[in-house]
Parts: sequence; structure tokens; C-alpha cells
Amino acid sequence: MQALCLAVMSDPLPCAQAHAEPTDALMADLRRDGYARLTPAVTRTLLQARGGLGDWPAFAAAWDDLGTDTYLAATGRRRRRRHGAFVIARGQPPQVLPPQPHYQRLQYNPLQGGVARWFAPLQPDFAASLTLTAALTWLRDVAEYLQPYVRTWHCEVHPFRIEASGAQAGEPTPEGMHRDGVDWVLVLLVQRHNIAEGVTRIADPAGRDLGHFTLAEPLEAVVLDDRRVLHGVTPVRPLDAARPAWRDVLVLTLRAEDTTSTAAHG
Repeated sequence: MQALCLAVMSDPLPCAQAHAEPTDALMADLRRDGYARLTPAVTRTLLQARGGLGDWPAFAAAWDDLGTDTYLAATGRRRRRRHGAFVIARGQPPQVLPPQPHYQRLQYNPLQGGVARWFAPLQPDFAASLTLTAALTWLRDVAEYLQPYVRTWHCEVHPFRIEASGAQAGEPTPEGMHRDGVDWVLVLLVQRHNIAEGVTRIADPAGRDLGHFTLAEPLEAVVLDDRRVLHGVTPVRPLDAARPAWRDVLVLTLRAEDTTSTAAHG
């Protein structure tokens, strides 16, 4: 599947060239393939239309202040992250929820499922940022378009930094190809520093390959129908083993919470 826009712009701050939002193409990709890729130009347009990106430098700097994932460190792997949860009702802005654990069933995460994992909470300025609010609102808009019977969404926010060194590759998805056990997932690249590899792979439930690509530029993204496809990312390695290396991504998940009684689910 081709990305939604052929233009690639490495700097996320300049205004995108004027063009209509690629809603029709994105929805067609999601319906047909269960996932859709977004180039930086497309992501920029979608977020700016919802008031985002004006605070991008401070937003991206939040990845320099993440907590250690102590659960993953117990298995000899290195990852930094924070976590937060929101509720998003139809037609309403996202509302932050009190800190809560992240929980996945073992069927979705055989490595760390079945455990209520508490992570460092989102910084208040980050949770209220224009860019995060725009990303949450945009993903809600996509989900509502395809699941119009849902009135309320539970959203979890995961800023991740995957670190790599000359001695050990970083593992964005140590659990392998997986589903998150939600309805929708957005993975947005914030930064790659001295990093090679890290191929995003998409597969059907039987494990057959549906596509693979590398998120290489800030604001490249992929949105996934988690009910239909598996996803994973291959290990990342430093370009220069003598220098620090990391991959920063924002992962948002949506799970339907409140639906109309007449919904035609599926």
C-alpha cells in the first residue's frame, strides 16, 4: 500500500501546502487493508487543522523526561516511557483521567500481559498540549467515522523512547507481532537519533504479511484497525555504536466504551 501523500518533509514545523484533508483516501485504506500510512505532510495538515503543532518543540522535548520501564528492564531490555488515560466523548474535547495502570491480557501481550503496570504519569503540560489534543481528536474523528455507534472512547497515551547501544539492539515491540486489544492504534514518529532499521510490519490474524515500511521522518505515522491486523517493529541499532541512539514514538490507543443499543457491530 502506498502512503497517502508522496511528499516527505523532514521539518514538522513549516505550514503544509494547502490541500484538502485526505479523509476519503485514508478511510478507503483502513476499510480495505486495516491500516493506513501517513506521510509527514499529511499528518501535519491533519493536526494543524485541529490546532496542533504550534507547540511542537516543547511537545517533542517531553521525550527527554520519560521514566524507566522497570517491567521491561527486569527482562534485560531498555525502554523509557510515560502513560496516561483520557476519555473522549462524541463532540467533546479529551478529558484527562486520574493516573491508572496499563493492563493487557496475556492473549495480547504474552511477555507482560496479565500484570497491572504502573508507569510515570504524563507531565501536566504534555497532557494539555495542543499537539496531543489534536492527535487525540483526530484519531477520535477517524474512529467515529468508521464506528458511528460509539459515543465514548477510552484512550491511552504512551510516549516511548527505545534505546539502543553497540552491545544491545533496542526492541520497540519485544512481545513480537501482536494486537493491543483495543479498536484503534496510532503510531506517530517523533524523532530518530543515530538509529538504523526499525521496520514496521503489518500482518493479518493468520500472520500473512500485509505490508512493511520504516517510519523515518518526524510526523510519519500509521493508524491501525487493531481488531483486524497485527503489528510489530523490528529491532533498532545505532548507526554509530559510540554515540547514544534512540527512537521516539507516540502511541495512542482507542477502545470503545459506550455504544448505542442499535449498533451493527463489526
